[in-house]
Amino acid sequence: MKVAAIQMVSGTRIDDNLRDAHALLLQAAQAGAELAVLPEYFCVMGQRDTDKLALQELLGKGPIQDWLAATARELGLWIVGGTLPLSSEPRDEARVRNASLAFNPQGERVACYDKIHLFQFDDGTRIYDEAAVLARGSVPTLFELPSRDGHTWRIGMSVCYDLRFPELYRAYAAQGADVLLVPSAFTYVTGQAHWEVLLRARAIENLAGVIAAAQGGTHENGRRTWGHSMVVDAWGQVLGLRAEGAGVVVADLDADALAGRRAQLPALSHRRL
Repeated sequence: MKVAAIQMVSGTRIDDNLRDAHALLLQAAQAGAELAVLPEYFCVMGQRDTDKLALQELLGKGPIQDWLAATARELGLWIVGGTLPLSSEPRDEARVRNASLAFNPQGERVACYDKIHLFQFDDGTRIYDEAAVLARGSVPTLFELPSRDGHTWRIGMSVCYDLRFPELYRAYAAQGADVLLVPSAFTYVTGQAHWEVLLRARAIENLAGVIAAAQGGTHENGRRTWGHSMVVDAWGQVLGLRAEGAGVVVADLDADALAGRRAQLPALSHRRL
């Protein structure tokens, strides 16, 4: 299956970001991709974290979700909309969910995953605390993707900081996940230090492909994200990578090769708690 990791440098205006995302998704579709993954906050990187509160949508209703559904139909793509702000249930005026939504080529939403692990970082200069405006998710989420080659892929969903918590991905592997998604907006500092090694580790330890779509550049709000969107195979090999700036990483994930790796090194069956 040909897949695409979309890298963006999203700004503060939703319409501009959706226009840019559409152009990149069109490139992915024209390259033959069946599945395209957008980065975390593909729709907006606000001036302040609290900007998300005014942009929140109810699940199943809102212009960003409508755009994702319509674009999936138009391009005949499976699209994972990195993340967008969804209203908490019950609604919390101070917090939103950081949600990743998957749509099939018919424009139907097939999965919704709320980011479970919320980033906190303080090095004395830069301070981040996602819990100040985000409600934590709690439910690991998979969906199935029947590809053109007849193989049905099981896809495990995650977002950014989740990457540091291997137990989430191990739970997906235990449920038969073939591919792990990591839409992200990693900071430049943490990304430079840990991004690639963590992605490759998650692929290797779970014998699964990884699609990591990232924000990558300096944004209008002054924040700098690491980028380095990539596709990694089940052996930990980087099949494609874009370091900085907006663009599309296209690569092939081979179901037979994945099955072969798991037969060759059946580590998943050797686990002992």
